[in-house]
Parts: sequence; C-alpha cells; structure tokens
Amino acid sequence: MARILLVEDEANIRDAMKINLELEGYEVVATDNGKDAMKLFRGQHFDLMILDVMLPEVDGFQICEQIRLENLEMPIMFLTAKDSSLDRVNGLKKGADDYLTKPFVLEELLLRIQNLIKRSQSAPSAALETFKFGVNEVNFKTFDAVGSKGAFRLTKKETMLLKLLIDRKNEVVSRQQILQAVWGYDVYPSTRTIDNFILSFRKYFESDPKKPAFFLSVRGVGYKFASKGNEEAA
Repeated sequence: MARILLVEDEANIRDAMKINLELEGYEVVATDNGKDAMKLFRGQHFDLMILDVMLPEVDGFQICEQIRLENLEMPIMFLTAKDSSLDRVNGLKKGADDYLTKPFVLEELLLRIQNLIKRSQSAPSAALETFKFGVNEVNFKTFDAVGSKGAFRLTKKETMLLKLLIDRKNEVVSRQQILQAVWGYDVYPSTRTIDNFILSFRKYFESDPKKPAFFLSVRGVGYKFASKGNEEAA
C-alpha cells in the first residue's frame, strides 16, 4: 500500500481528495500547513507528496525546495490554483516531478499519481546525487566528499547547505533563504553559523581558502557558488 502525504489547506478539497485516494487503496496522511508537513515528512516514510502552493506561513515552493535538500527520491506533485507558466516553471525548478492545476479532473489526478509512484519504484532517481567541481567531488546521498586535502565526510547540515548553493549556482542566496531552507522555520541559528559553514567549505574545497574561486561572499546579502562551466553532475 503506497503512502501519500497530502498538504492542502482547503478543508473541503483535502477531505474529498483523502476519501477518493483511500478508495483507490492508498494510505493518506493529510495536513493543512507546511510546518506540520515537514514534521510528518521527517518522521514517516511516504511514497508521494501532493503539495499545494498557497499555504499558511510557509508556501509550497519553499517546502519543496527544503525537501529536495534532504530527499531526492520521493516524488512531489504540485496541485494548485497557481496556473501561470512562471509558476509551473518555478515549481519544477524547485524539484517537483509534476504540476497539476485546479480545478482538476479526478481521473487525471489518479493516473498521474499512479505513474509517479510506479516510476519512482521501478527506476533509479535522475536527481542530482553526485557533483564534481575542480578537484572536488560530493555525494549528496552518502555525504562522502573529496576535497583539496583528500577524502572526508560532510555533516547533514553541511550537505544540505552545499546542495542549496550548487542547485542555485551563480545565484546569490541570502542568509535568510539559507536559514529557512537548511535550518527550517522554527529554528534560527545566528547568521554567524552560516559564515562558519562557508569558511569550512573553503578549507575543504578551495586551493587557496583566502582567495576562494567557488564559495563567494556577497557583502550584506549572502553567498553564491560560482560555476566555472566545467562541473559534472550525476
């Protein structure tokens, strides 16, 4: 029995979907907000997440991005009233596997769910698992890394922050965005903590930590991972 995490803040839609999915044989856990969704995701196993975009406190795009820093395999489907092409592109860029807009046809929703679960169970993940840059290599599943001084293992938080910066290569990521994506929405460490993580990355991966080529500071804003155009992802 496949397990689905349903995140929808409109009670009538949530209740109707839960009933219909259970009639199809799925086990459904439903919630109406992003914070509870993250707690459920971290505490249980799910084969699929169905995610609205417009949620109280934390929107679905933020939730999707945060999950993708921790989990590359679980399919995520957006089911939302936000139907512009920009919204669709944004949702897919954040790591979603599918994007369906409201109002929807139940038969189409069920078919998409079936296909997503079947695909995830029968095929290896195409998501970013390893990344090479310069003489460095990182495995986001095992946390193993090779840096300028040899092999070592990253912590989970280091891996999440590194993946966030690499996913947004050549983009400036603010300290606020880093805190929300890596540390979540209830725990806010000092921004100095982020600075210390970046210093560690420079020691791990830069040939000259005092003259970084990959991990750059943007004064007053945050950090970015500078792409040189010869990286390899797998």
